[in-house]
Amino acid sequence: MPLPKTKNVPLDGVDSPLEFRAGYPDYEMPKQKVLILGNAGQLGRELMKEFAGRGWVVTGLDRAEIDIANRFQVEECIAAIDPHWVINAAAYNQVDVAEREPHPAFAVNALAVKNVAVACRQVDARLVHYSTDYVFDGTAGRPYTEEDPPRPLGAYGVSKLAGEMFAHAYLDDPLIIRTSGVFGPGGLHTARGNFVELMLRLAASGRAIRVVEDHVASPTYAPWLAARTADLVEKGLTGLFHIGGGWPVSWFDFARMIFQAAGLSPQLQPTNEREYRTEARRPKYSALSNAKMEAAGLAPMPPLEEALRDYFERRPKESPRG
Repeated sequence: MPLPKTKNVPLDGVDSPLEFRAGYPDYEMPKQKVLILGNAGQLGRELMKEFAGRGWVVTGLDRAEIDIANRFQVEECIAAIDPHWVINAAAYNQVDVAEREPHPAFAVNALAVKNVAVACRQVDARLVHYSTDYVFDGTAGRPYTEEDPPRPLGAYGVSKLAGEMFAHAYLDDPLIIRTSGVFGPGGLHTARGNFVELMLRLAASGRAIRVVEDHVASPTYAPWLAARTADLVEKGLTGLFHIGGGWPVSWFDFARMIFQAAGLSPQLQPTNEREYRTEARRPKYSALSNAKMEAAGLAPMPPLEEALRDYFERRPKESPRG
């Protein structure tokens, strides 16, 4: 059978050597597969929605289905699914408990990352791993960039930095995303919730609420973090990126914004680190700079007020009774 006719397509007035053949059906590229670990968390839920909405084949697993601290389970699972990308949204984030009991933090935040990285290498999958602003000591007095040297102040921060190092040790091109104070509507389904839900519970108690005013971070909205993660993945970018909320804010001011968005007027009082002691030392100024992310062509994070409006619009749909 004769081949279909070919046609040279001119580019800027010059005949192109590329030929486009007519008569053949369009070739559909195979869909990319992504495995999301920690898919039941508030970030994991948003990652599942975001990648599915972009046409990816998405598999999600939570700790009830896989123990990422078990090397054999991780290797068997990732080999069976054979994904193009693995996104590790699983984490241990009980900062104060980690000071008394560091082993669980290191098992999940460090050694488990080694397991995932090794399994990715075996099937030639790319890895996305999330880290934290707590790898810094908070003394810079400005938003931290990717070039700033880490100096964690406690067991939790050390465990997260160790996870970053394991990812880099076993993979040539992991994508490490540091973030800060993640909150999303999915927090309604998690055991520990998030800062927004904590403030709402305290407001419902009717008691005075005291929040530190001398600690600054960049609270990050989970749906927007998931979207920018997908942007980085689809651009094929690797290395270290900061994705914070984009706006340095004290926890006291963030609490005030939450109550304004919720239409509540509880008795909110500022306190400070000296008055509100915790077992773990925390960085006093750990906001993250998104400059590298924006330079890569990703959209800046919208204002926190907009994030909170969206949060409260979505929240009824996430409620078990909604």
